[in-house]
Amino acid sequence: MRFIVTFIWTFILTQMACYIIGAMGGAEYDFTLSSIMGIIITVIVIVLGEIMPVQKDANQH
Repeated sequence: MRFIVTFIWTFILTQMACYIIGAMGGAEYDFTLSSIMGIIITVIVIVLGEIMPVQKDANQH
């Protein structure tokens, strides 16, 4: 479930960022390229989340 939510949020935020950056630069919006970037960024976020160490604090229990 967390991977699905990660994909949805990353996809939405990547689409928004590509649209805004393209509009500021005068380029046209390309949904296909933005979607590919969204998938790549999703994979990077998931991999980074899995390899980062989790420190468990005794006060969290």
